[in-house]
Amino acid sequence: MQPRDLSDHVAYEAGRGIEEVARELGRDPSEFIKLASNENPHGPSPAAAVAIRETASSVNSYPKAAHADLTTAVAARWGVTDEHVWLANGGDGAIDYLHRATLEPGDDVLVPSPGFAYYGMSSRFHHGDVREYALEREDDFTQDADAVLERYDGERVIWITSPHNPTGSTMPLEEIERLADATDDETLIAVDEAYGEFADRDSAVALIEGLDGFEARDDVTVLRTFSKVYGLAGVRLGYAVVPEEWADAYARVNTPFAASELACRAGLAAIDDEEHVVRTVETTREARAYMHEHIDAHVWESEGNFVLVDVGDASAVANEMQERGVIVRDCSSFGLPGCIRITCGTEDETERAVETLNAVLEDLDLETQPPGNSTAEVADS
Repeated sequence: MQPRDLSDHVAYEAGRGIEEVARELGRDPSEFIKLASNENPHGPSPAAAVAIRETASSVNSYPKAAHADLTTAVAARWGVTDEHVWLANGGDGAIDYLHRATLEPGDDVLVPSPGFAYYGMSSRFHHGDVREYALEREDDFTQDADAVLERYDGERVIWITSPHNPTGSTMPLEEIERLADATDDETLIAVDEAYGEFADRDSAVALIEGLDGFEARDDVTVLRTFSKVYGLAGVRLGYAVVPEEWADAYARVNTPFAASELACRAGLAAIDDEEHVVRTVETTREARAYMHEHIDAHVWESEGNFVLVDVGDASAVANEMQERGVIVRDCSSFGLPGCIRITCGTEDETERAVETLNAVLEDLDLETQPPGNSTAEVADS
């Protein structure tokens, strides 16, 4: 007995943790800071932490009421009905639900390159195929409808990441609308807004609801997460806002009680913790500006809680920074072997990261490429 053929599947490469790196190097964890996984530098929402402690004694019960309460709170946040909200075990779970609801064996999804590997992984889990469209380095990874339509061939789902990971670029709502207009009626435009709170742009929920002068649509969905601005990456909580016509599908694709009691109660507390959100967004904007101004290499404009930096040799720079106690993301796995991604940290963490990076660049004396020279390749998967 063997598992099915998984040769086309790739493993997700997560950012390395402090304990893992310290153990490997035989060092004290206190020597390191981690700016590799786009986590909240201020930790979880304090209100959520209290809710988790208070909920701990009731986790013997299934989270049916908690699901209903959080669904209502999320719906109120976006001005939609409960039927529009699909709670999930992180944004990854929402991706899976959407693929369960749309893909037949052999259907394709169209994903950005560089981009989040789990879009393609999830499609393959659900017996779908994967094709890619390029975000071009020479265009500073600009996102518009034309870049997608050049590769579009009737795919069932098109994934848009806005803000995009790892580049930080966004796609204007007008371009998303244009893309939806130009694609087949049975093509779903899935807009992943995991970093949406950090961007100075309106959500694509406006396209679903027909707000701000847009016509209401049944071919756009939006993903959001509690992992980033709310600091709840460890409890795994996310959701999709879907067209109302999709409401009945949720019960048929939902993993029973996938969002735990702890996660739901934490989310309920966090969603109203405006002070934590404001503090996190302000820290992010200050850190992005500081890195743009002080890093001695090209830094792309970003609307996420991270920046992408051209360092010439990502592996060499990331490894040397790690030796000096600063863990950043080598973007070779994204198809950008000359770039690293640095999460926006606290003021002290950001200053240490910049100082360390500049010292490493000087010591290694690496040649970086101008922004117009592409290092990422795109191919059918």
